[in-house]
Amino acid sequence: MFSHTTIGAASIASAKEFYNAALAPLGVDLKMDVKGALGYGPVDQRQPQFFVVKPFNGEQMSPGNGAMVAFNAGSRAMVDGFHAAVLKAGGTCEGPPGLRPHYHKNYYGAYVRDPDGNKLCAVCHLPE
Repeated sequence: MFSHTTIGAASIASAKEFYNAALAPLGVDLKMDVKGALGYGPVDQRQPQFFVVKPFNGEQMSPGNGAMVAFNAGSRAMVDGFHAAVLKAGGTCEGPPGLRPHYHKNYYGAYVRDPDGNKLCAVCHLPE
């Protein structure tokens, strides 16, 4: 249904360091690095699906209120690894890894914010 998702960053260099570390536990790596933009995607695909950019209008970056990007994880251990990598890379916790049965019985997720304030999630929908 989706082609890609894009969020803003105040510094592409800082965002690159953060997202390279944060997305590695999910099997996602850097596919594109051009002036003002980074593109990430699954290691087994060529096409980036998640972009981090300097705002195209040249104005200051600000995170969307109510916006969140959720990354699919193949296991609960991957969610745990994402959360740990984010905290180590300078992000903050918005909800530690764990089951959220109010969504469904196997929903295992972790919620974080990147250094620019963008809200992210890693979630596994599979049973343990």
